[in-house]
Amino acid sequence: MSTPSTKPTDLTRSETLSLSALALVCFTVLANTFQGEGEPLIASLALSGLAFAANYSMIRWLGPSFIKAGLKGRDMAKVNNKYELPECMGAICAVVYLLVIIIFIPFPFYKDIVVATSGGGNRDVVMNVEYVQKGRLLHKFPHSKLASFLSAIISLQSITLLGIGDDLFDIRWRHKFFIPAFASIPLLVIYFIDFGVTSVVLPTVLQPYVGRELLDLGFLYYGYMAAFCIFSPNSINILAGINGIEVLQSIVIALLLAFNDVLYLVTPYPHPATDSHLFSLYFLLPFLGVSFALLAHNKYPARVFVGDTYCYFAGMIFVVVSILGHFSKTLILLLVPQIFNFVYSVPQLFGLVPCPRHRLPHFNARTGLLEPSVTKWGDKQPHLIIESVLHLLGRLKLLRVKVDNDTGRILETSNFTILNLWLVWRGPLREDRLAWEITAMQTAVGLFGLFIRHRLALLVFREDNWGIGSAV
Repeated sequence: MSTPSTKPTDLTRSETLSLSALALVCFTVLANTFQGEGEPLIASLALSGLAFAANYSMIRWLGPSFIKAGLKGRDMAKVNNKYELPECMGAICAVVYLLVIIIFIPFPFYKDIVVATSGGGNRDVVMNVEYVQKGRLLHKFPHSKLASFLSAIISLQSITLLGIGDDLFDIRWRHKFFIPAFASIPLLVIYFIDFGVTSVVLPTVLQPYVGRELLDLGFLYYGYMAAFCIFSPNSINILAGINGIEVLQSIVIALLLAFNDVLYLVTPYPHPATDSHLFSLYFLLPFLGVSFALLAHNKYPARVFVGDTYCYFAGMIFVVVSILGHFSKTLILLLVPQIFNFVYSVPQLFGLVPCPRHRLPHFNARTGLLEPSVTKWGDKQPHLIIESVLHLLGRLKLLRVKVDNDTGRILETSNFTILNLWLVWRGPLREDRLAWEITAMQTAVGLFGLFIRHRLALLVFREDNWGIGSAV
């Protein structure tokens, strides 16, 4: 089995040449975007490549510094686990991303800046001298778009700080569950001021009974979005515990969201939701850049751990693009595995079943495979109703239940996570095999979710947003 390099700060010659070449190409592309009208999508792609190169290098260079600072841990799912690996690498990922997004700010507004500024800035606009002397035509600038952009950055910065605090102080789950709600406040304020739509389209079968096509939820809609802001980051954090799984699920969700955005950009006519989905791509592409760099170090066998910062940060990225891009219901379809994992985990998360500090799968050092981790009941047996439910789940193959044949008492049950459930179904697996199978399942479910969104939705709704209408 391979082990981490004894010199984790070193980049190999091929890595140095490859990253340097990538950075050079990206800088060249970035400089050429100013020859036209800014070309923000091309600029975003170029900055994504730079983000990959910067994040890949900084993870390697800064790993020892994190270990010296006490941000370290051992990979317990390995036979040889004496090496200490740097943790909280998601903080590097988030910082690089935020710097790239801040650098990107002028590009989507380049054309507007040229039109809105006076004199020399207006290369193609003939202006009277009094307008030149008075200065800027700021009424032509899309301030609402800039406000959305800046509110997204503020929310991402806030969740990054809160995530780093969690990694540093190991905040208990019951206390950190509501952390993302504070980071979502800028998003909800801008949504209220700039968009403010709180109506949902009713299915066609319900419209005759309700007597209307739209149902206005009022402030309940903001409650729904606030709950969504809490759930998304925590859902990534709950589905964790093996090499690469946090990054892989985030990459799959981001790619599916980007694919959904592209569907709106390739329509044969200008779609009213084009700007919203371009906004989404501007935030998703650099995220994919830093995430692929992190995956290169976190995949099996991991050389770094991502920490809770990355989980919060990734979940908030999805919240940002879905709320400000006005397609939060689409994101729900892509988070079905995370929703299932949360619902499945409820008995332990809310204390109905004993919940150990860590519920990651158990590593069998003899076979080198992962097995479902268990909760041992001992003398403290579950309540009669809970015991009946546990036995029912066992018969449905949704739980592994071990019973004393003589007394009928429950000895142990597998922990309530989708990773352990997958091992109950599939049997012992190597860690990388488990991660890739979960990723394949996430991809299949996500693609089916997009199929439902754009095709099967027509069975219960009058029209699909891809073909016509707004992206709400």
